[in-house]
Amino acid sequence: MKTTHKYSSTDKLCNLICDNYSLLMVLNRFDLPLGFGDKTVQEVCDLHGVHCGTFLAVANFITENDYTYGIARSDISVEAMMKYLKNAHTYFLDFNLPEIRRKLIEAIDFSSNDRVSILILQFFDEYVNEVRKHMEYENKNVFTYVEKLLAGQNDTSFKISLYASKHEQIDDTLTELKNIIIKYYPEKTNNNLLNNVLFDIFNCEQDLALHCQVEDYLFVPAVSDLELNLYTNE
Repeated sequence: MKTTHKYSSTDKLCNLICDNYSLLMVLNRFDLPLGFGDKTVQEVCDLHGVHCGTFLAVANFITENDYTYGIARSDISVEAMMKYLKNAHTYFLDFNLPEIRRKLIEAIDFSSNDRVSILILQFFDEYVNEVRKHMEYENKNVFTYVEKLLAGQNDTSFKISLYASKHEQIDDTLTELKNIIIKYYPEKTNNNLLNNVLFDIFNCEQDLALHCQVEDYLFVPAVSDLELNLYTNE
């Protein structure tokens, strides 16, 4: 029996965004621009050459927050999912995290060489390094392996299950950073800048957690199916 999810291909895309504005990030990572009027999800995806089933899989997974999410292999494109993940990496590494760092420097007073101020930036830079290392490994090793699978090449030196078993959310350092800011940074006359960047950090943490979950619960199973199909047909 086919599982029924919240959003379907016949829904107006604008209604999805108004229902859950976090899907703006999903649009961006599938290279779907705004300005689509009252077109349906299917119409917008067809217009821009995006695999509709994959877009809906991600949109429904994020909205429903369902870790038992079930989807048929025929409903998802590994190529489209990989492009989505690559675009997400570019967003985090080239835009989101550098922007947060810029705001941190603007919000924190470094003039007194305060130990807490120095620790905040230090912890953030450590966190960014962890994220970069994790995503560059995926870009170089995991995605290259999947591209070989898609080309029909059997690479016995790697299996997606090895990647999945080591795939942990990289959030411990970010948790420490938030605690330092919230508990120990001295009160200032105007905390608007710091509260704003702290809000961005919370949003980034949630976005990264969802990113990892999409990899674990949608991408990895789809690649596992691809492996099985390739090895079965050898």
